[in-house]
Amino acid sequence: MSFESLGLKAELLRAVGEQGYTEPTTIQEQAIPVILEGRDIMAGAQTGTGKTAGFTLPLLQRLGETQPAGDRRFVRALVLAPTRELAAQVGDSIETYGRHLPYRSAVIFGGVKINPQINKLRQGVDILIATPGRLLDHVQRGTLDLSRVEILVLDEADRMLDMGFIHDIKRIMKLLPGRENRQSLLFSATFPEAIRRLAQQFLDRPERVEVSPRNSTVDLIDQLAYPVDKHRKRELLSHLIGSAYWKQVLVFTRTKHGANRLTRQLVADGLSATAIHGNKSQAA
Repeated sequence: MSFESLGLKAELLRAVGEQGYTEPTTIQEQAIPVILEGRDIMAGAQTGTGKTAGFTLPLLQRLGETQPAGDRRFVRALVLAPTRELAAQVGDSIETYGRHLPYRSAVIFGGVKINPQINKLRQGVDILIATPGRLLDHVQRGTLDLSRVEILVLDEADRMLDMGFIHDIKRIMKLLPGRENRQSLLFSATFPEAIRRLAQQFLDRPERVEVSPRNSTVDLIDQLAYPVDKHRKRELLSHLIGSAYWKQVLVFTRTKHGANRLTRQLVADGLSATAIHGNKSQAA
């Protein structure tokens, strides 16, 4: 299947071609036609499956199908993301695929000065990508109106719930038009009970699309397990990194203290290492 067969308009196909893509991924192939029909969707897709383009492309096309009255721009599409990094990634996707369309977009998240964001919102935006906390901050300041949102996207919904954003999401939903007056798109790697309840509450008869079995691994990942005594885990890790000449390694630890301790041990073994966790400042 080609992108042309999905029913995307010429401006979007041009942008896709400029990125070097010719065939949609599975999630794009299944989700894009449903979204273009104006239906709500509950999609299961992991990172690396092309899910971001799976909703940004049809979102951009759907906005062109209705013309709001007046010249003033207002938020017509809202994308909620759990982290600033993911919000920025979605923002890049909107800019990339919408480069030949007349829409303005903005990305807002915490940890940075709010005034530049306020200035951009005052200029008017069609598409807003945001993290929940900073979004509500703007609402409380009176710098943002969500009453005319036509399309809502909840990206990585399971992560948002894991990070404790459920109450923020419910507050945001009360600021939007009712579910019968907007199109809602929910993307999640998994569908725990909390996500299913969220979908029942905020989606209108959604189409269910799931391209990967629950908790499956992306095809490009190989998994290996090393049975090892607990007190020798750090020793084995240092050996693997050094002997295999690994240049980029991401290690998950159970605690922040454990991350700091492992970093010190790896550095003592002659390896370059640093820790990142919630006790670090945004600047760090």
